[in-house]
Amino acid sequence: MNVEIYSRRHETFRVTETIGRRPGIPPKSYGVDLRNRRCDCRRFQTLHYPCAHVVAACAKVNLNIEQFVDDVYILERMLRVWENEFPVLSDLFTWEVPPTTFELVPDRGLRRNPRGRLQSSRIRNEMDIREKSDGKRCGFCRLAGHNRSKCPQRNYHIGQSSRSGRN
Repeated sequence: MNVEIYSRRHETFRVTETIGRRPGIPPKSYGVDLRNRRCDCRRFQTLHYPCAHVVAACAKVNLNIEQFVDDVYILERMLRVWENEFPVLSDLFTWEVPPTTFELVPDRGLRRNPRGRLQSSRIRNEMDIREKSDGKRCGFCRLAGHNRSKCPQRNYHIGQSSRSGRN
């Protein structure tokens, strides 16, 4: 980490990461404000725990990093949470459960239709609209209005081939 001091009085720094950078990728810079407990990477203010940029800035000006660690991370504080005794719970069958005062009614509109083809939930756009075509074309003569089995040209070709001796 390369640390530049912006203001020692305001405790602001510019920290540039140089370690672990691959060639061709420019180094990233982060602003660190120790007085307001902020870093541009946002880990410091989110976790209330010093990030690597804050540690580098503290090392530059010989500040104790422990002053920036929140109280929730201190061992004595965590141990105080567990020093209280918890009451022993009685047997599960002796618990008093209040009767339910409401009835759960399923929303039938959310149920899937069990019959028929599933409906797509995809949102369609202009890519899904087909261009208009002039209908089906015959596979034999490529003309519109009929198919291969009803092609008038096919009967003509079939008659021609039987007369010429081809099968």
